[in-house]
Amino acid sequence: MKPVTRCGWCGDDPLYIKYHDTEWGKLITDDKKMFEFLVLESAQAGLSWITILRRRDSYKRAFANFDVTRVAKFTDTDVERLMNDAGIIRNRLKIKATISNAQHFIEIQKEFGSFCKYILGFFPNGKPIVNHYKELTDLPASTELSDKISADMKKRGFKFFGSVICYAHLQATGYINDHLTSCDFR
Repeated sequence: MKPVTRCGWCGDDPLYIKYHDTEWGKLITDDKKMFEFLVLESAQAGLSWITILRRRDSYKRAFANFDVTRVAKFTDTDVERLMNDAGIIRNRLKIKATISNAQHFIEIQKEFGSFCKYILGFFPNGKPIVNHYKELTDLPASTELSDKISADMKKRGFKFFGSVICYAHLQATGYINDHLTSCDFR
């Protein structure tokens, strides 16, 4: 039996391997799942992805099962509750940004019909990109496309969503497939 080949970034951590094999790079067309990744990627800014991945269930609980409508209505009382939640990253700016981002997410849904449609509108022919990288060192941290999307989202009021976080979000949600050419999960 041939051994399984994966992108090297997931290492041997079982949680990372499961995430790589079942989620990373798989196209998401559901706005609820897109919002979940937006929350998680924004929380990850300045931290390692595994730190957030290990806290994913806590984020799900803390942020109303990633229900964007409920999160958009969070108040200062909710911010204080979240600041006392040891299961998430207790960064006031990130927590407030999540609430504000939820409000902007809903505005985009109203304007474009869905957040996923909004994102695809930036892509050539409205189609996800499949890259053909052979080595992890070939993968960019950001691109002109992530610069453009991030700039537009910032203009719309989003926070903690710079170009590098945006690129990671696009990879995670399958809008950019950066599985290495040797990866069995490509």
